[in-house]
Amino acid sequence: MKVLLINHFPLTGSGSGVYTATTGKFLKDMGIEVRIIMPEVTVNYEKIPGIKIHPVYFKNEEIIDNQLSFNFPCFTTHPKSNKTFLSLTDEELEQYIKAFNKAIEEEVNLFKPDIIHAQHLWILSALASSYGVPLITTIHGTDLIGYQDSDRFDFFVKEAAQNSKKLITISESNNKLVKQLFPEMIDKIVLLKNGYDKKVFFLSNENKEEILHKYGIDKMYDKVVLFVGKLTYIKGVDMLLNSAYTYKNKNVLTIIAGDGEEKENLISRKIELGLSDVVFIGNRSQEELQKLYNIADVAVVPSRKEAFGFVAIEALACGTPVVGSDQGEMPNFINSSTGILFHANDQYELDKALNKIINNEIIYDKKKIVKYAEDNYAQENTINKLVQIYDTVLKNNN
Repeated sequence: MKVLLINHFPLTGSGSGVYTATTGKFLKDMGIEVRIIMPEVTVNYEKIPGIKIHPVYFKNEEIIDNQLSFNFPCFTTHPKSNKTFLSLTDEELEQYIKAFNKAIEEEVNLFKPDIIHAQHLWILSALASSYGVPLITTIHGTDLIGYQDSDRFDFFVKEAAQNSKKLITISESNNKLVKQLFPEMIDKIVLLKNGYDKKVFFLSNENKEEILHKYGIDKMYDKVVLFVGKLTYIKGVDMLLNSAYTYKNKNVLTIIAGDGEEKENLISRKIELGLSDVVFIGNRSQEELQKLYNIADVAVVPSRKEAFGFVAIEALACGTPVVGSDQGEMPNFINSSTGILFHANDQYELDKALNKIINNEIIYDKKKIVKYAEDNYAQENTINKLVQIYDTVLKNNN
């Protein structure tokens, strides 16, 4: 079997990017041939051994031959781009479509895939549907947010939904919303929860002092609070800073790993609150994040709106409890054994939850947290189901 994976985003920096990379790796290990089309702004992007990647280059800091004259668009923002789909001019949208159509056509003609598996019910899945190859689309949630926020891209969404053989949803809330928005497609909709790679995120015994030293932090702290994600308003990092003020005298370090449009505002807020024990360390590799999760006493996902909450799963896979908002999939996996759920936008609840963990009012069993993550969200448990979906589509297409 040959599978062509397509995504609107690079393989790092977003949940769907990580999903694409992880899916590609597991399919390859099962003996399935895989190719990936995705946007990039650098020639030094993450490579996957055994998988050919077909980048469509966009303009950022690097000058690359044949790159488009603008950065790749996002639903909100991405660590590598702050441009949004809604900000695309008609001319830019035309260039975007032309560039990806060219990439898809080249791979269909040369690679000859049996299946095209597109990420997001959006522009690229609509484009891929016109090449006569059975199309499966995974709906990640941010695409639905984009669909609800504006009708500019309705044609692409409806075209993709109509022509996809299966629509994969990644969480129960995601599944429910897709059925509400596309009731006529209900027979195509399949729930297949997001999975993580156990070889990347796992429990390990790390030296906290050594890891912190790599980031220029030489003070020893009693507790570490960690945020991983995009620095945008909807991720609620400003709320985390407000919470940090409530424990600023308790020898607690708050690490913020990520980048985005709100970074300068957040740094200003840190200074305003006098939070000397809050550090911004920018975007980090998955290998670094695995170590950071393991030295953290709690991971925080304070999102005002969330499609899934994949970083929370990564934290649990490393045995780290999560304080997360009641958005996306998080209400289905944050429980008394794995962390504390709070109502989105409720500052008091967030403060209370974090201080409970910081003050050792609740003690978690790391091994039980890891087991819960493995039993419910390890990619090994979902990849076989994905291949079954491929097989069913191919069988029904013949």
